[in-house]
Amino acid sequence: MSAETPAAPGHDEHYLRVFRRNFRAWRGTRPFWAGLFVMLGGLPIAYFPYANLQIGHLTLAMATTAGAGSLIIGVLLVVLGFSLWFQKHVRTFAGVAAILLALVSIPVSNLGGFLIGFLLALVGGAMAVAWVEGAPPAPEQAQADTKGTGGAPEGAVAPGTAAADGVGKSNDLSGTSPGNEANGRHSAG
Repeated sequence: MSAETPAAPGHDEHYLRVFRRNFRAWRGTRPFWAGLFVMLGGLPIAYFPYANLQIGHLTLAMATTAGAGSLIIGVLLVVLGFSLWFQKHVRTFAGVAAILLALVSIPVSNLGGFLIGFLLALVGGAMAVAWVEGAPPAPEQAQADTKGTGGAPEGAVAPGTAAADGVGKSNDLSGTSPGNEANGRHSAG
């Protein structure tokens, strides 16, 4: 292979570059960031009630009676995050459920994991509800070089020729055209 030969895409590229491109394409077809925020919101909600905080020689245990509820809420948020990644058609349900679980975590789980988990799950749920899959780009049709009479493209009316519906006759069937200002849209100046 000479220096002038370009690399064939997908064949001669480094495997990390191919993986990154494939991951970016996969990530673009689903609410990836919403799922990540929901999962990251579930971790502090599930972790903090069972954590022992060390401050010097002082151990602060935060185990509460609502520890089981916190664990359930945290695990459900992580599962909802994964479902947003791999089941994108349940995004509305998963987003609303994540918002509701984040709100329930405030009284149940140490203010929703000290507001960290609450805010992450709330933002992720809102992003999931708002996410809409982009439409694929429409293929562009090529312009034909066919010419009609008078040098105008075929189907267009050449200047100075009579239109099929009459010369100077408007196509507007509503009876309110901007020219006579009957509809009020163009009267402001």
